[in-house]
Amino acid sequence: MRRWPQGGLWRHSDFLKLWSAETVSQLGSQVSGLALPLIAVISLDVSVFKVAALGTIEFMPFLLFTLPAGVWVDRLRRRPILIAGDLLRAGLLVSVPVAYAFDALTIWQLYVVGFFTGICTVFFDVAYQSYLPSLVSRDRLVEGNSKLEVSRSASQIGGPSFAGVLIGWLGAPVAVLVDAVSFVGSALFLFGIRKSETDPNAGGDERRSMRAEMGEGLRFVLGHRYLRSIAASTSTFNFFGSVWGAIFIVYAVRTLHMSPLLIGVVFSVASTGFLVGALFANKISERIGVGRAIVWSTATYVVAVLVPLAPQDKYRAIPFLVVAQLVTSAAVVIYNVNQVSLRQALCPERLQGRMNAVMRFLVWGTIPLGNLTGGALATTVGLHTTIWIGVLGSLLAALPVFLSPVRQVQRIPEQVEESALEPLVLDAGAVTAEPPGV
Repeated sequence: MRRWPQGGLWRHSDFLKLWSAETVSQLGSQVSGLALPLIAVISLDVSVFKVAALGTIEFMPFLLFTLPAGVWVDRLRRRPILIAGDLLRAGLLVSVPVAYAFDALTIWQLYVVGFFTGICTVFFDVAYQSYLPSLVSRDRLVEGNSKLEVSRSASQIGGPSFAGVLIGWLGAPVAVLVDAVSFVGSALFLFGIRKSETDPNAGGDERRSMRAEMGEGLRFVLGHRYLRSIAASTSTFNFFGSVWGAIFIVYAVRTLHMSPLLIGVVFSVASTGFLVGALFANKISERIGVGRAIVWSTATYVVAVLVPLAPQDKYRAIPFLVVAQLVTSAAVVIYNVNQVSLRQALCPERLQGRMNAVMRFLVWGTIPLGNLTGGALATTVGLHTTIWIGVLGSLLAALPVFLSPVRQVQRIPEQVEESALEPLVLDAGAVTAEPPGV
């Protein structure tokens, strides 16, 4: 009897170790993501402003250090960066229960831990996305990203419940130890990867300044019509998604009169869309093509109009909200798996770190702007109107990729040389000849 899947990356031992590392780390992160704010609220009894400041401080490294991280990821081997990121995060998190045990824990320590953990996460995330193309072949990138998304999606579905039970059993400070252990486990899996990396400094080229190398990464992304359109699409969706996402809970409570339990049920059921998208992203791209999968997933965001169309009754609104968020969650994952895989394939190896860093800076930088815009609009035009503005604005995300050559890409290309970045369309005739959905 077959006990283990035989095809694709299931037989790739190094990828399985990377996948295991990411799975363990993602599940553990759900614990600290819930535990640190609870420590601030319950154990330290700080003000609402100080709790909100903790979230802001944890996000700041993504704006301050993402571009420099891309340069260092391209200068160094990626696997040691991943291992160092895991071990440093483990050490930072261990300091929380230790300080709590000696009655020395303060909100300022949580700020420091949150900030430096965020820096480690920035380097880890950029290195991790840049490492996959050197670990697996180009034709396995979509499959690899799909499997990694399964872990992230599963942790988003089951992680909060697991974290809640663990925190209730052990207490928030002690539960943080679980996340620290998960990072150590992740590092051990990464240690086990056998495939050697090429030394980026082996060529002996003279190293340029940090500013010059960051500029090269920015020029590459903004000057590349495929990457530029993907960045525009993702940034547009993140901005307008944050406009209505920032005030959705307030809308659910004050307009729809939903209880925290009902809101939790909606989020839990809708989160299964992430897992569905991760499981089917590879099959969808194989069937209709990578470019079409990207474009059609952005077009699916139209289902989000069910949110502002939902009846203003807490029970009648539930199916509207669940369907809207379940479908859009699946579409977001299908979009991300395919666009990240395409980005990785189109970028020369020496620019992988900077490309991923620039993309992350551009598309994540719109999130705090969207949050602020949503809050400002809600206070001036009202919650329901702001939901409409955010949802309708997110539909614009389909335009940049639909109007670009991205929609013509049939499959992930092989390694693209810097001197031959164009044309990048593969099997364009087949794409235009096949009817949609085939």
